[in-house]
Amino acid sequence: MVLTLSLVRHGQTEYNAEHRLQGWCDSPLTERGLDGVRTTAAFLAAHPFTAAYVSPTGRAQSTAHEILAHHPWAPRVTDPDLREFGFGDYEARPEADLLARYDPDTMFAEVLGGTFAGIAGGEPGHEFLARVRSAFGRIERDHPDGHVLVVSHGLTLRAYLAMIDARPMDPLPNASISTVEVHGDGRRRVVSLAIDPAGHGVPDAIVAAAAPALVR
Repeated sequence: MVLTLSLVRHGQTEYNAEHRLQGWCDSPLTERGLDGVRTTAAFLAAHPFTAAYVSPTGRAQSTAHEILAHHPWAPRVTDPDLREFGFGDYEARPEADLLARYDPDTMFAEVLGGTFAGIAGGEPGHEFLARVRSAFGRIERDHPDGHVLVVSHGLTLRAYLAMIDARPMDPLPNASISTVEVHGDGRRRVVSLAIDPAGHGVPDAIVAAAAPALVR
C-alpha cells in the first residue's frame, strides 16, 4: 500500500505582498494569489484525491476551496496542527523587523531542528515540530493508501519535508505543490518538490537574506 500526499502552500496573501510576517495571524489572498491558486487547482484537477486536510487559517481554507472545486467528493478536514509557525510579537510586522533581531539562517535551522527557544507570544521550535509531526502522523495513520491533499504553510510543509529528507531545500513558492509517498512499511520519499504551475517563484522579500520565504 502507498499513500500519496500532495502538499500545497497557500496562495499569495496581502501580507505576503506587503512583506509582513504571517504565522498565526492571517490576511486574504490577493488577486494574483487567487489566480495562482486557480492555476494550481487546474493542474491538480485530474488527481484522484480521497481526502483533504487543511490549516484553519483563511488563506489556507480559500486555497483548498479552489482546489476542491474539482474534487467535490473528497472529504475535507480542518486540522489546527497544520497552522504556520507562531511568530508571537512579530506577527503582522515587517519581515525586516525579524531580520534586525535574528539571523535567518540560524533561526530557521533552529526552528526545523527543534531547538529554537521561540519568540514572546509565539511557540518554541520543539512544540512546533511536535504538532507538525502529530498532524502528519494522523493523516498517515488514517489513510494507509490513496491520494490526500494537504493545504498548509511554507514553514509547516518544510518541517514535514525535512523530517523525510534533511538535505537543504529552497523556499516553497505560494501555490506550489510538493509530493510525498508513504509506503506501508513506513518508508517515506519526497517525489517532487515545489512544483510551481502558477509561476509565482520564491517571494522576493526575505529571500535575499536566506530561507525565510519559508515563514509565511
